Amino acid sequence: MELMDVLKNRRAVRDYTDSPLGRPAIERLICAATLAPSAMNRQPWAFAVLLDRQRIDEYADRARKWLLENLAAAGHDEGARDILDQPEYSIFYRAPAIVIVAAQSQASQAAEDCCLAAQNLMLAARDQGIGSCWIGFARPWLNLPSTKEELGIPGKYQVVAPIVLGYPRSWPETHGRKHAEIHWI
Repeated sequence: MELMDVLKNRRAVRDYTDSPLGRPAIERLICAATLAPSAMNRQPWAFAVLLDRQRIDEYADRARKWLLENLAAAGHDEGARDILDQPEYSIFYRAPAIVIVAAQSQASQAAEDCCLAAQNLMLAARDQGIGSCWIGFARPWLNLPSTKEELGIPGKYQVVAPIVLGYPRSWPETHGRKHAEIHWI
């Protein structure tokens, strides 16, 4: 796909087939992620990968329950409860894979650099016919010391971008884009 086509056709995918993603596909996406620019070339990112759908579903349920009990502390308003209260809702959308992009340090720009890496990963996924969705809801739960320990993510790392991946049942339609506000100086 041409770059502009990838940019125009990337979507947040929330409905996946049962087809698993293999390690080689994930490794290609992470390779693309590491090509992102970073402040002072620090490359502060680390990646945690989960390919076990049963564990992903278990974590989705645990994260959802924790969020419902800690909505305000997680930085969400009561409107989020309407989504989380739906019994069929899965925070990870029953995806077959999760890649967690984490900042290895609290250095200036580390989180922003990880966002750039996450964007590269999602664009590369679209180019390869793989759907992705950044799950911001999950970040507070994933940053709990107990969750990081369970997942093998070093305690000093900050989870920045939890991204679910899989083959979409269909590609969502565009929601359109607003015109850019530009101030010519």
